[in-house]
Amino acid sequence: MAWVTGVYLAYLFLPILLLFVGSFGDVWLNSMLPSGFTGRWYEAVYTDGSFQRAFWVSLRVCAATCVIDAVIGLPLAYAIYGAASRGVRAAARILYLLPIAVPPIVLAFGFVLVFSSDTLPFLGSAGVLIGGHVVLTLPYLLQTLVGDMRHLRLAELETAAESLGAGPLRTLAEIVLPSLRHSLASGLIMVAALSIGEFQLSNLVAGFLTRPYPVVLLQAFYGATGFACAATVILLALALTASAAGALTAHRATGRHAQ
Repeated sequence: MAWVTGVYLAYLFLPILLLFVGSFGDVWLNSMLPSGFTGRWYEAVYTDGSFQRAFWVSLRVCAATCVIDAVIGLPLAYAIYGAASRGVRAAARILYLLPIAVPPIVLAFGFVLVFSSDTLPFLGSAGVLIGGHVVLTLPYLLQTLVGDMRHLRLAELETAAESLGAGPLRTLAEIVLPSLRHSLASGLIMVAALSIGEFQLSNLVAGFLTRPYPVVLLQAFYGATGFACAATVILLALALTASAAGALTAHRATGRHAQ
């Protein structure tokens, strides 16, 4: 199976490698590899006004999505985990996983229909864009939190705290939240990575001044190839940084749980 693995890895990483090489190529026309070496494409991306605006829009949308997901997701996950009925937990799990099953473009068309009406004329606003990112990313945070609550046997810890005289607020502050801090951190970093790279919904609901980085990136491919490659590498670096940080946080959390 070694050759199968090798073919798969080549298929996965070769396009990324070509993007990286192309971002430093001076000219790339009708050839497998670019010719020349230059760093001017990264400078061009850095000085481009539309990319600067899109970069900060993506960061603001990502930060707002993480905050809203945390505020909604933590109590919701706790309520789902603490539900007495197994049927209620199963139904809740099906409902909060629906955004993963439904293609983002379907959700985007729904947003367009709702928020382009005279009653709710908010299509193109930052609020609608953030709301769409919350809908798409919240299931991943909920799945992480609920799964870790089961792994930690949180109900047993709460019972032990109550038997020692701790009230609900003290149990929440000293048992529940500290136990979930690593799970929440790793889940939010996953949310950040998904939000930064989201394109399908953003492309349809974002306005001209609220276009995030991936939407503006699409337009770069109609211009210079090196410029487009450099802009793509920057987006890839942001997503990989968030993913690596999430994996590291999850690893630390697993080690702490094992102890």
